[in-house]
Amino acid sequence: MRTLRPMLVAALAAATALALAACSPGASATKGADTGATVDVGLYLEPTDLNVRTTSGVALDQVLIDNVYQGLVGLDTSGRIHDVLAKNHTVSADGLTYDFTLHDGARFSNGHALDAADVVWSLEQVRRTKTDVGNADLTAVRTITAPTDSTVRLTLTKPDSELLYALAGRAGLVLDEQAKNDLKTTAIGSGPYLLTSWKQGDSITLVRNTTYWGTKAKVASVVLHYFSDRSTAVNAALNGDLEVLTTVDPTLKAKFEGNQDFRLEQGASTDKYTLVFNEKEGPLTSLAVRKALRQAIDPKAIIAAVGGDGVAQGGPIPKGDPGYRDLTSIDPYDPAAAKAAIAAAGLTGTTLTLTVPTVYGTTVSDVLTSEFKAVGITLKVSSVDFTTWLTKVYTNKDYELSFVDHAEAHDFANWTTPGYYFNYSDPQVDRLAAQARTALTASEADAKLAQAARIVAEHAPAAWLYTAINQTAIRTTVHGFPTDFTSNRLNLADLAVTN
Repeated sequence: MRTLRPMLVAALAAATALALAACSPGASATKGADTGATVDVGLYLEPTDLNVRTTSGVALDQVLIDNVYQGLVGLDTSGRIHDVLAKNHTVSADGLTYDFTLHDGARFSNGHALDAADVVWSLEQVRRTKTDVGNADLTAVRTITAPTDSTVRLTLTKPDSELLYALAGRAGLVLDEQAKNDLKTTAIGSGPYLLTSWKQGDSITLVRNTTYWGTKAKVASVVLHYFSDRSTAVNAALNGDLEVLTTVDPTLKAKFEGNQDFRLEQGASTDKYTLVFNEKEGPLTSLAVRKALRQAIDPKAIIAAVGGDGVAQGGPIPKGDPGYRDLTSIDPYDPAAAKAAIAAAGLTGTTLTLTVPTVYGTTVSDVLTSEFKAVGITLKVSSVDFTTWLTKVYTNKDYELSFVDHAEAHDFANWTTPGYYFNYSDPQVDRLAAQARTALTASEADAKLAQAARIVAEHAPAAWLYTAINQTAIRTTVHGFPTDFTSNRLNLADLAVTN
């Protein structure tokens, strides 16, 4: 979750989906491909609406980025920048000028030609509209111009080490300047799929864009089904209603093991399962109390409880993102020290409320309840639907503790964003993050972010419980489905089905 940049409300390391596709048993070439196939996919977080400009959250990114909307650049399956609408790009030595040359023949799904004017208009809309998702990512941009119909130039007021990454996301999506559609309910893009149906509370249907300017999709359609209960999702797959189930609950993955119809594929993620302490609420204003709560938590026990599909994180940046360092030695599990600190603060017997979306189940909250009880804190768990969480916690900041998956990569900026629901701020962290942003080299940016992340971890505004290891259940006839970082992006361009 990034600012729900924003949030869930995700570079990046580990074996790539491309590598997995090359070596996994389900990765054979699509000989005998069924180009008329419909692939049913199970997901958990449904978008609240389809407006990529104003609606935050990776649930929308999963559906629309790469599949329907595209940018000048994008992210490949391992999280590296690659050209998309641009066939090439250059960056000046001083980091202040970015030049992009567009592919010939790119078109929107309504038939309109996509040219440099559309790119300039799209980026300017985000840059000038403070409420647009991605606006903060373009603050260093001075001008956006189109020297020709096929070239775009961005000039900056200062170097921005994250600009290309930002352009691969919401800030860089190119929309049709001439289109008059309602972005909340429809989507007109340049990608390989059309969004043809949204049954709210149930499913979204993507259909092959037969006029796509690039390589056509290999399946006729993809139906994304949304589940609020993980057991129900697993049963739907096993009963033949799904070809793919993403983010299989680790406690339920055994149901797929040994199943001849499915294979389980493991993938990397930047899903940071985070317990946030609201520093502006009651006893949580105390650093000593927040550190004690961190010491009460055994990450190994939580990872074991969720089936072992996670790695301890210890800080705000996951492994693979710029600035990652192993910070698990800060406030390590020590229930005796935690109990003593809680007693010293006069809080033994105190009740704290944890607000958690129902989609995450009760496994983690059950472990936390037990561990907090052992140090003298009663944890009252308030399970709410995700829409309620967005209003109560994310928007109104009405919470004591909150547990969610912050899925996005490169989202350290959440810790420096004024008004973000974390309620955290520190001038030194802000300064270091700003220096990382203007760094001319990746190593300099990494070092500055690492310093900032350590300071945040020492301030204990949250307990970063674990980074998830993704498990995806894929029917053996399905190939090319991404398995890395699927909580952030779900590029279905290579999806194929064999007869």
